[in-house]
Amino acid sequence: MVSKKMEQALNDQVKWEYYSGYLYLAMAAYFEELGLAGFANWMRVQEQEERFHAEKFYAFINERGGRVILQAIDAPPATWASPLAVFEESLAHERKVTARINALMDLALKEKDHATAAFLQWFITEQVEEEASVAEVIQKLKLVESTPGGWFLLDKDLAQRVFTPPTSA
Repeated sequence: MVSKKMEQALNDQVKWEYYSGYLYLAMAAYFEELGLAGFANWMRVQEQEERFHAEKFYAFINERGGRVILQAIDAPPATWASPLAVFEESLAHERKVTARINALMDLALKEKDHATAAFLQWFITEQVEEEASVAEVIQKLKLVESTPGGWFLLDKDLAQRVFTPPTSA
């Protein structure tokens, strides 16, 4: 059985993961408006990953005998200064998610909740990949920022990303 304190913290994370998906969907809409379908695809795949994460937390709370209580989700921004600004905000957001996951792990360890700590380890590893993935796009954007043809190639590259649910889930 999960403690009430851990249950609340996990419910807060469900909200945060759904907000993350909502943020990435807003970013996709921004890119679609700019005619950057590949960039929009990258963000839509990111939205699917975040929804998958939220549902993973949702299921875990139920498996541990807790109660899922869905919370209101704030509206994300709708516009950015540039595609680079979008990805820079995405990286900042992923760093916040990493901090939140680490705080959940700290709470699990403090409460000697080994089942939750084991569950959270997957997310700790996942966040390393999440931050690296966004940082890679930022690096590419900086390389092509003054090369219009580079934007075209990067858009085609980002269009290739697909969501594949992890098999360990």
